[in-house]
Amino acid sequence: MSNKGPYNAYVSAVGHFFPDKVIPNSYYESFLDTTDEWIKTRTGISERRFTEPDQPTSYMAIRAAKMALEKRGMSAEELDLIIVSTVTPDMMYPATAILVAEAIGAKNAFGFDLSAACSGFIFGLSTAIQFIQSGAYKNVLIIGADKMQVLADMSDRNNCILFGDAAAAFLLEPTEDKSIGILDHILHVDGSGKDFLNQPGGGSLNPASHETVDKKMHFVRQDGKVVFKAAVKGMADVSAEIMEKNNLKSEDVAYLVPHQANMRIIQATADRMGVSLEKVMVNIHKYGNTTSATIPSCVSEYYYAGKIKKGDNLILTSFGAGYTWGSVYLKWAI
Repeated sequence: MSNKGPYNAYVSAVGHFFPDKVIPNSYYESFLDTTDEWIKTRTGISERRFTEPDQPTSYMAIRAAKMALEKRGMSAEELDLIIVSTVTPDMMYPATAILVAEAIGAKNAFGFDLSAACSGFIFGLSTAIQFIQSGAYKNVLIIGADKMQVLADMSDRNNCILFGDAAAAFLLEPTEDKSIGILDHILHVDGSGKDFLNQPGGGSLNPASHETVDKKMHFVRQDGKVVFKAAVKGMADVSAEIMEKNNLKSEDVAYLVPHQANMRIIQATADRMGVSLEKVMVNIHKYGNTTSATIPSCVSEYYYAGKIKKGDNLILTSFGAGYTWGSVYLKWAI
């Protein structure tokens, strides 16, 4: 979508947090009919990270936020807005963003949570930039954070092995240079996908009860084959759409940054786009699917490893429950 406001939003700092506790594939061998090789072959995941029971989503989000602010040399009191993208908030309310604001001392910021499943960070980033492009606010923090272990049915070998816990943050600021920063975004939803990937329990449709707990309705449910096909098509098509719209060829793109759902989905998306894996950001082998944190954690890790330079074109793309999917065209500015 074209920017008609006076400013562009650019990423001025990034931060990430991964828990210390490493959960290797061998952990699941003790109680599931699975093996390390089976998991690696089907998903590309070797290990993931879990927080401790007393460390909720806000615990990770706070640390990712502090890292980004510290790297920028900015006080939390300078923040105008905090958005937390998550499907695992500490509580239904108040919003996790408010808990983060209080913990880091963002006394002058307002905040809210945004829920779009695995597309959450893309949707959140596209929302956050509007406040900057309009000139309404200057310093906006968008955080993707999820404690996915709490939604994993540990008796379901096809799903529980996929998920990990993490958080990552982008600090956004305004620039009058409209050739850098977030240059475009495209978002889509399709409610016909609601039955193939969801968490049916806990909302107003199926409020928490003994029955919903007994039926394991508070865990992730998905039809893997259906979601696989939809995810590959959705991410590849929307990435191609945003590249064509902005006259970008594959050689113009430094990195494709896909949601880290499954290595086979990542590979298939890259193949469909004609992009080599060398130009695809990947960290799923270390952390699994961390939902809203996958894309920003990839970017943050790659940046601090010196793999992203000023002027690089990044195409961020995601697909999640809903269905939701989208893409962001970002020209790196730091």
